[in-house]
Amino acid sequence: MSQSHGKVVVGALAGAFGVRGEVRLKSFCAQPEAIAAYAPLTDAAGRTYPKIRITGQAKGALTARVDGIATREEAEALKGTQLYAERDRMPDLPEDEFYHADLIGLPVHDTGGALLGTVRAVHDHGAGDLLEILAPGSTSTVLLPFTRAAVPTVDLAAGRIVADPPEGLF
Repeated sequence: MSQSHGKVVVGALAGAFGVRGEVRLKSFCAQPEAIAAYAPLTDAAGRTYPKIRITGQAKGALTARVDGIATREEAEALKGTQLYAERDRMPDLPEDEFYHADLIGLPVHDTGGALLGTVRAVHDHGAGDLLEILAPGSTSTVLLPFTRAAVPTVDLAAGRIVADPPEGLF
């Protein structure tokens, strides 16, 4: 999940389902149907989606009725739109679990205290999360495995991450 001003991406509109304004909805929540409980949702442009009603499942997505989307054309036009929930509406996570939004922008230091860079994004390609880190004064990024060995400390209260990257990564 990424963030936009105190918000967390909880899903995305994935196009129309049927001809009466229902949408295909990809949920990024641990329990996919929970996305409806976080409404009202907003998109990056600031449009508000006040209510979401899950109507079923389609291949790889939920089907839903979203207030404000009434036609197939409207649903198709919004395909790919990310949906944000207010960060303070999200449940607290167990220790050692983090919302991606809480990690993005944090400085990353090595175990000696030297700044390695800042977290630009968090990626999950199926084999575990990767922190995309932008080094100071650089335009290229480094992907750091988000494992206990490579990232022994995430201190949200202090706003920093301590990393012990594999040799030669930085």
